Amino acid sequence: MQQGRVLLADKHSTLLGGICRLLENEVNTVLMVADEGSLYDALQNFNPDVVVVDLALPSAGETNIAWALKRDFPEMKIIILSLHDEPSVIDDTMAAGVEGFVLKRRTVIDLIPALREVLQGRKYISPDMSGVPGADI
Repeated sequence: MQQGRVLLADKHSTLLGGICRLLENEVNTVLMVADEGSLYDALQNFNPDVVVVDLALPSAGETNIAWALKRDFPEMKIIILSLHDEPSVIDDTMAAGVEGFVLKRRTVIDLIPALREVLQGRKYISPDMSGVPGADI
């Protein structure tokens, strides 16, 4: 079932290509960007239904990219990809108001379920995060 427009943002082009292939039968359109400037340009011109963004993408003046995106695009649905599974990272990211948090090591398993949940208006956190304070949704 294809639905939605997804904007992928990660500085690692290999990862972007792999995620794009993973999503090709799931979503209508995928746009890939590799830096914060291109991300903001695409947010203004592409009008995605969901943004999937690497937590490590630089963000000037914010704790992490989640805070900057939710400040500038509060209605945007955002799924964060992260290598980090520390409680402080998930707490800070979810406090920003994002809809999903997927561990990069579980992208192949979790990203499609995360997209489905987020597009349905629900939240999603990688199951490996269960038991982490703030990860209860």
